[in-house]
Amino acid sequence: MDIQKIISLVNDVKPYDKGTAIMWTDKYISEQLLEIHINTDINIASRKEESIDKTVRWILKEFGKTDGEILDLGCGPGLYTEKFAKKGYTVTGVDFSQNSIEYAKNRAKQNNLDVNYICKDYLDLDFKDKFDLIIMIYCDFGVLSIEEREVFLKKVYDALKPGGIFIFDALNKYTIDNLKFERNWEFSEGGFWQDEPYLCLSQSSHFLENKAILDQNIIIDEENNYKIYRFWNHYFDGDDLKNIFEKLNFKKVENYQNILENDGLYNDKGVTFYKATK
Repeated sequence: MDIQKIISLVNDVKPYDKGTAIMWTDKYISEQLLEIHINTDINIASRKEESIDKTVRWILKEFGKTDGEILDLGCGPGLYTEKFAKKGYTVTGVDFSQNSIEYAKNRAKQNNLDVNYICKDYLDLDFKDKFDLIIMIYCDFGVLSIEEREVFLKKVYDALKPGGIFIFDALNKYTIDNLKFERNWEFSEGGFWQDEPYLCLSQSSHFLENKAILDQNIIIDEENNYKIYRFWNHYFDGDDLKNIFEKLNFKKVENYQNILENDGLYNDKGVTFYKATK
C-alpha cells in the first residue's frame, strides 16, 4: 500500500474534486442502496414514510392545484412520484440509477400507475414550458457544484410553465453546527461497498468558504487497488438562495422551516424547504 498516496488523497482535496467511482451507477452498490432506499422505516437514503407523507401534503398545499404536470428530479425508486400519481397528477420521474428506475417502473406497472420514468442525468434534460411543478427532495440540490447549479437551474427554469414552481430542500447552518467532522476506518469481509474484503477510510470535512461539506470514502481491496467515493453537499440560508434565483429571473423564492420532525442529517430542522416561482 502506498501510504503517502493515501495521505495525499485524504489531505489534498480541493473543492468539488470528484472521486474515481460513482456508487449510484455501480451494479453491486446500487443494489445495496435500493434495499436501503425502499426501507421507509429508517432515515437512510430516503425519509421515513410519515415524513414522506407529510412532505407530499405540504408540497401539494403549496402547489395549490388539483391537477397538473409534475417532474420529480432524483426520483430514486419512486417514493414520491407514486403518491402524486395516485392523487391524479401527471408525473415524470428522473434518476440516473438504472436499478432505481427499473424498480420504480415495475412498481408503477404493478399498481397500474401512469408514471413516465426516465433513466438519465437531470443535467442532460431538455424540456420547454412543460411542467407546473418540479420537485427535488432529500437535499439533492446541494450536491451540485456552482457550475452545475447554474446549468441545472437554467434547465429547471426552461422546463417550468410560466408561473410554475420549483420546490426543493437543502441543508442549513443548523446541520453544520451539529455535525462532527472526523475520520474513521472500517475493515469488512464483504459489505456495503463490495462483496469481497476491503478497508474503508472515511472522512468528513467542512469547506467554510464554499459553505460545502464533503464525505469521502476510500475503499482499498486485498490487491491494494482503491476507489474514491466523494459526496459533496452545500448548506444555504435564505439570502444565498434569493441571490441565486433572482439572477435567473425567478419571480421570488420563499423558505420554510421545521417541515421535518425526525432526528439526524437530512431529517430534522437542519433542512429548509424552498419554493421558487417562475
